[in-house]
Amino acid sequence: MAAKASSPCAICETRRPRRFCPALRSEICAPCCGTSREVTLYCPLDCPHLQEAHRHERPPEPDPEQLPHPDIEITERFLERNSALIHFLSQALLRHTEAAPTVVDQDVREALDAMIRTYRTLQSGLYYESRPSNLYAAELQRRLREDLKQYLQQQRERAGLTVVRDADVLGALVFLRRVEFASNNGRPRSRAFLGLLRERLAPPSASGADSSPTLYLPRRSVE
Repeated sequence: MAAKASSPCAICETRRPRRFCPALRSEICAPCCGTSREVTLYCPLDCPHLQEAHRHERPPEPDPEQLPHPDIEITERFLERNSALIHFLSQALLRHTEAAPTVVDQDVREALDAMIRTYRTLQSGLYYESRPSNLYAAELQRRLREDLKQYLQQQRERAGLTVVRDADVLGALVFLRRVEFASNNGRPRSRAFLGLLRERLAPPSASGADSSPTLYLPRRSVE
């Protein structure tokens, strides 16, 4: 009795499938995986093929003229002093996006830009909250803002005074925005930035000690 032929690739319906696609929950061929990844598919961050692609792909060299918020200086000293704040913001971004497979780097970009615009108004002595028109970005911004509010409150309660300045928050947000800019691979549904955060974030301390973890990210995103 002849063996039953396997179903063709779920995308092209022609070639033999070679890998399982968690976005489609179906078997697809390698060429379709490469051309559809983060273009027509919302690829989850735990997909091994996505992780491998992010690890080896070379994003287009970013145009220095397009560096986000170039008037804000981010130094190595600033990053060292605010490593805990950057770590916290990065964790919050991941927490709110890993469970939302249709949220991509573009949404994170818009949420960060809106928060940066808000904190820029604080520097002028005013307060105006900027909100994205993109609903995904707006919801992410809302959640990140609430997390940040709680974080700053906890810091004040511990120290008895304001230990994180608005300028520090602004700089941390700009740094993350520049990392997103540097890691952008040009795909419309890219999650390269989120994948980078997921890979680079230091794991929690096994001892549970209250330390200041360091987030290592591409240097070119700072300059």
